Amino acid sequence: MANNGTDGKGVKYYRLSEVEERNSFKSTWIIIHNKVYDVTKFLEEHPGGEEVLREQAGGDATESFEDVGHSTDAREMASSMLIGEVHPDDRDKIAKPPESLVTTVQETTSWWSNWLIPAVAAVIVTLMYRIYTAEEA
Repeated sequence: MANNGTDGKGVKYYRLSEVEERNSFKSTWIIIHNKVYDVTKFLEEHPGGEEVLREQAGGDATESFEDVGHSTDAREMASSMLIGEVHPDDRDKIAKPPESLVTTVQETTSWWSNWLIPAVAAVIVTLMYRIYTAEEA
């Protein structure tokens, strides 16, 4: 890799610190899939409003970008704003979203909740029915 921040193929690499500094009205950069985009000139045109881009400015917007489900046209438009990639040494430093706090319930339930409770309920209903019909006779 050359010392000027590019590889032999002309890819420009940016350190995370450089991207983080581009978080202003004059210069707004975001990261999507380890690629660096300069969205400064697109802020006013963004269909979701410039606030959406400003919230992600200087950081990784991959999850937000994918969650919205951008169209093929939007992805092509984004390629016109591509200015480089996150330096390979910094890729593992990109803040990962916090782990979800949602827990899943295991499907294995005990036999008594599946069989015993309905069986006891059926016995009680049957006894109540017999008592009720016996009083009428």
